[in-house]
Amino acid sequence: MTAIIEAQGLTKHYGEVHALDGLDLTAHSGRVTALLGPNGAGKTTFISAVATLVRPTSGSLRVAGIDAIAEPKQVRRIIGLAGQYASVEPAMTGTENLQMVARLFGLDKRETKTAAAEVLERLGLADAGDRLVRTYSGGMRRRLDLGASLVGRPRLLLLDEPTTGLDPRSRSELWDAIRNLVADGTDVLLTTQYLEEADQLARDIVIVDHGKVIAAGTPAELKDMGGRDVIEVHPRSRADLTAIAEVLATVAAEPPRTDDDTQRVSVPVDGGASELSTVVRLLDERNISVDDIGLRRPTLDEVFLALTGQPADSPTQPDATANAA
Repeated sequence: MTAIIEAQGLTKHYGEVHALDGLDLTAHSGRVTALLGPNGAGKTTFISAVATLVRPTSGSLRVAGIDAIAEPKQVRRIIGLAGQYASVEPAMTGTENLQMVARLFGLDKRETKTAAAEVLERLGLADAGDRLVRTYSGGMRRRLDLGASLVGRPRLLLLDEPTTGLDPRSRSELWDAIRNLVADGTDVLLTTQYLEEADQLARDIVIVDHGKVIAAGTPAELKDMGGRDVIEVHPRSRADLTAIAEVLATVAAEPPRTDDDTQRVSVPVDGGASELSTVVRLLDERNISVDDIGLRRPTLDEVFLALTGQPADSPTQPDATANAA
């Protein structure tokens, strides 16, 4: 299996801050690799190192077999980068934006026109190519920004939280665009705070915390790391949430989690189906009506919480890369 990215013992220090602290990571070609971690864990620093925007303090980093530290110019020829916010010019059309970037990549006029047209078609923006970008929706701008990173025909595409701020429909459209890119042969390294996004897109997921890899595997393998199955209950009445939590507490070694937004109470259990039967009996004895009750595998959110001690969207320190800017 070919590796598109190989990092060994990678460090990046900003004074006393160790943004990367001996990170070992391999991303394989032909798939999406998602990089997860709390804010300040080192995700953006690693993306910046792969993009040759920051020079690691120590360790080795190879991109498509190229030494990214010794030969950064060669790496830049084979990568594309899209950050957290669309960086397109609203006073130009979509086509003009892509053609401008293509010329910066060194394409001649003929190649520029061809590349821009191909990218607009691939991202479902062909009909909007002659419109000013200021008339685009947020999702369309993000797709165009993605397109700007593709006109140079990169082998590896780096996406740093590409769906930040998008509504669910726009996020889904961008997911489809990313899937199509991978199907056409582009390798993708993705950072995201949306664990559902990683679950939907990634073949491999790497969880980073305090500048180190703390877990890696497929979504299914990471869910297995979460260990115990989860009983989840959705009551018919919000007023019963507390009572349900009390019932679930009797079958588990840790306090149940209550989500007031979804009106659900969940708890990890060791006994699986037998504990579910007990919960059903106890709820019936207390005359508590439920709309839904079930036993499921842990979600990536729960695995993330178990491994890092905080939710995926929990703010900690800003990434040291941002501090150094």
